Amino acid sequence: MRLALMRALGFLRGMDIAEPWGLLAGEEALAAVAAGRAVPLAGGALAFSLVRLAGAVIPATDLPPALRERMSAAPPPFAGLPGDRPLIMGILNVTPDSFSDGGLHDAPQSAIAAARAMLAEGADLIDIGGESTRPGAAPVTPEQELARVLPVVRALAGEAVLSIDTRHALVMAECLAAGAHIINDVSALRHDPQAVGVVARAQAPVIIMHMPGDDPRTMQSLAHYEDVALEVAGFLAGRIAALEAAGIPRARIMLDPGIGFGKTAAHNLELTRRLPVLAGLGCRVLYAASRKTFIGRIAGVETPADRMPGSLAVALAALERGATMLRVHDVAETRQAVALWQAMTEARKP
Repeated sequence: MRLALMRALGFLRGMDIAEPWGLLAGEEALAAVAAGRAVPLAGGALAFSLVRLAGAVIPATDLPPALRERMSAAPPPFAGLPGDRPLIMGILNVTPDSFSDGGLHDAPQSAIAAARAMLAEGADLIDIGGESTRPGAAPVTPEQELARVLPVVRALAGEAVLSIDTRHALVMAECLAAGAHIINDVSALRHDPQAVGVVARAQAPVIIMHMPGDDPRTMQSLAHYEDVALEVAGFLAGRIAALEAAGIPRARIMLDPGIGFGKTAAHNLELTRRLPVLAGLGCRVLYAASRKTFIGRIAGVETPADRMPGSLAVALAALERGATMLRVHDVAETRQAVALWQAMTEARKP
């Protein structure tokens, strides 16, 4: 009933929500594409032979030309970063209460040192956050958040690509002016009415995430879906359309399915398994599951800092399904795992 209502209201956006099936990799993918039996997935090493569209499964080669082109073409590079390999975003929480590392880097000098260490380990960019968005987290004022993150942004602005993890327009504007490059908003620019205008005027790249509602305190109570993959994709398609109408082009938008935000462990696994459903939206995809609760629940690991092996497992699964950026706590370990994944991917090619 909920899915039917969403379709009636236009949230699934019709032809936009085409889900790749029959994924192929390596030599099999190349051979199937060459034989006209499959279509490349987002310009990467994967291909798909089937598509689920409007409840029916059809050959991928029967897609309407415009949709086929969108699903097969590589999205443009994001924020000037390399577009030919997976990217690693290092997490820097300048907070006292984040679920994994709250309080470790809430002093500016500690945060700056931690960022430099992640860059040395191979991070492509640093995501700086001054408000915890873990389930049930208490909100902070924009002024409190800005006081936490602005000294760190100013210190690192000339050294790295910086992303600001914030829902507040004031924090966005001040950090962009201080040298930050990317806005990463868990509310998909819905929480603050001024946020869309700030991003549009600054011509800044933005990462938009799916979360039911726009408040981390209540999101888990809203974790009810008929089809989590289609509903997340439909939400993100709607947000892309809204941002494009406000002057933010699709090329400056990255998508985050919101692993752990208003989802159960089963939802998180299903979203990861069906991540290619986002390929038809024409944007790059961020996967952010590092150390999250569902990993500990499945693996039987209570302490977040001990969930690195499980985090690597789902990160590599996401890369196999079209993710192009990983948001992680453990940069060196992730870089090593990605290097081996890349080598294996290359080894499968003729």
